[in-house]
Amino acid sequence: MDQDGKKLAAENCCHGHNMEQVEEMMPTDECLYDVAELFKLFGDSTRMKILYALFESELCVCHMAQLLGLTQSAVSHQLRILKGGRLVKPRREGKTVYYSLADDHVRKIIAQGMEHIMEQQGVMV
Repeated sequence: MDQDGKKLAAENCCHGHNMEQVEEMMPTDECLYDVAELFKLFGDSTRMKILYALFESELCVCHMAQLLGLTQSAVSHQLRILKGGRLVKPRREGKTVYYSLADDHVRKIIAQGMEHIMEQQGVMV
């Protein structure tokens, strides 16, 4: 919001909240855009199935395809997207490539999401 917009908003607001403190803590638009793009990666149920399978164990493409009832091509396509978003990482062993979650941050995001949904559904985690 530009300075005139902030001034107009402040004039129309009757609450005594400390807007300067909030404004100082706000991340840049670029940072918020990047976070939004990260969460978009979690917005596809096929990718979530793959991520949850990898939450449980490192897997190769053929095992993920079999486990999830998908073609290897479909799994590879989604893995390419997840790898581009740095959510998964490959490990080559001979001719086979195994995939796992990229780091503990990804594991925590998935765990928190599952806990939130289970809590809403009344399931104890």
